[in-house]
Amino acid sequence: MKIDPIHQFNIEPLFTLGHIGNHTIAFTNSSLYMLVAVAIISILMLASGTQLVPGRLQSVAEISYEFVASTIRSTAGSEGMKFFPLIFSLFMFICVSNLVGIIPYTFTISSHLIVTAALALLVFFTVLIYGVAKNGLKFFSIFVPHGVPGYILPLVMFIEILSFFLRPVSHSVRLFANMLAGHIALKVFAGFVAMLGFSLGALGWIGGVLPLALTVALYALEILVAFLQAYVFAILTCIYLNDAIHPGH
Repeated sequence: MKIDPIHQFNIEPLFTLGHIGNHTIAFTNSSLYMLVAVAIISILMLASGTQLVPGRLQSVAEISYEFVASTIRSTAGSEGMKFFPLIFSLFMFICVSNLVGIIPYTFTISSHLIVTAALALLVFFTVLIYGVAKNGLKFFSIFVPHGVPGYILPLVMFIEILSFFLRPVSHSVRLFANMLAGHIALKVFAGFVAMLGFSLGALGWIGGVLPLALTVALYALEILVAFLQAYVFAILTCIYLNDAIHPGH
């Protein structure tokens, strides 16, 4: 029995929207699950209500709001709250899409580098454009740390500039790699259970208890990772935005 842990990441066209030259514009399973994530978030926000005693949906919405707001205040200060819509949208989109992707036979959007890179570049250009617009040339003081001796300042500036432009790479690859690796591990361990059962019969199903237990444990870990990676992406966004809001601090 063949275990194919990569098949779950295939992007499949569902129907064709049109053509541009020789290129086909298709609505894919990735597009579908992006819409599913947006729909779930919209329902959560719109149907939560404003009761004095919150129900389940309203509690989740309020906890999500306060969690992101406190994260912004603790990393970028009260001035960072102007970016709340952006950071909240990124956090909720990544978190919901990650959690939906854990459901068997669904699709994980963030397992594709092109998606995480697009989100990371959105953050990168937001920081760069806002930082220059708000602070002018003072924004580039983030490349000149205070108290660095002059004889190593050029080297430090080179490292700072390089790390700044590599931010989108680390920002996107961290999310992509964690989701990709976790889903591959789940698929492999789950495949072991089925492979042992089909190849060795009753003895195989008994021997598959350990891989099954590991699969359940990995599944629980993936639920935690799904939330944690959304949080890491959001808090790094706050830290990067803090450089644009308070350059040189």
